[in-house]
Amino acid sequence: MRLGCDHVRVRVPATSANLGPGFDSLGLALGLYDDLDVRALGSADVVVDVVGEGAGEVPTDEKHLVVRALRLALDHVGASQTGLHLTCTNRIPHGRGLGSSAAAVVAGIVAARGLIADPDALDDVVALRLATQLEGHPDNAAPAILGGATIAWTDADGPRAVRFEPHPDVTPLVLVPGNRLATARARGVLPPVVPHADAAFGAGRAALLVEAMTRRPELLFPATEDRLHQSYRRAVLPDSLALVDALRANGVAAVVSGAGPTVLVLARPGPAGSTDADAAIDAAFGGVMGGWRLVLPGVADAGARVERVAG
Repeated sequence: MRLGCDHVRVRVPATSANLGPGFDSLGLALGLYDDLDVRALGSADVVVDVVGEGAGEVPTDEKHLVVRALRLALDHVGASQTGLHLTCTNRIPHGRGLGSSAAAVVAGIVAARGLIADPDALDDVVALRLATQLEGHPDNAAPAILGGATIAWTDADGPRAVRFEPHPDVTPLVLVPGNRLATARARGVLPPVVPHADAAFGAGRAALLVEAMTRRPELLFPATEDRLHQSYRRAVLPDSLALVDALRANGVAAVVSGAGPTVLVLARPGPAGSTDADAAIDAAFGGVMGGWRLVLPGVADAGARVERVAG
């Protein structure tokens, strides 16, 4: 396949996976975005400029995750490889459980979609398959591609996902700490098996969470209770889980976002632009955030989008 364009721009949202009991399956797209500008070059050079998160830390050559994903996608459709000039404007915090790596992978694949002559060759189904090949699991990639809230699973045909629309009263808040945690470390403390009772509990709560997020937000608190993964991570997420405990003790639907250490709160609107979680958050911090910051991103209705740039 030939290239049909030599300059594209991509916007991709942050994501939160698990949402409590939906381990490796449920995800939510958040209104916090990375922007990517990609130019195909006539030479074999690869130039990566990074602004914001990851600047001075991530590779700026072929090892950059966006470049790797873009190359994978071009190879998949049989398109010619090319030199690249990338400008990455990153706002999604790295190593915080907000899907920064999935965003980079999806951005690269969607950039390739914009560059090739037939964008349908890299439709959402193919994009999810390729993203999962690099990510290892589809729970963050799915909402990054589809937007809204998603349920992802894997069957004989590979990774799949469906989107569902969160109720307008579901108001996500994220509490982002200053420290990072590698996903591999967070997954490494999980046991290979869990008690049958905990698995049954999790299945029920995950099913209830879909109902709570779509039709009955008043059920968000019981629906976000988890026994599958969060408690096992307490040794590597002590501060995050202490905050989750403090918020839940006050009736707030708080969970670890993805592998952490960010804490996600699924709040509901209150009077005058407030939420039903504000008082509990203030009480938990006692007015001193201590390296944490509160972000109110809202739900991202759209997943990754690509725009061809003329001229």
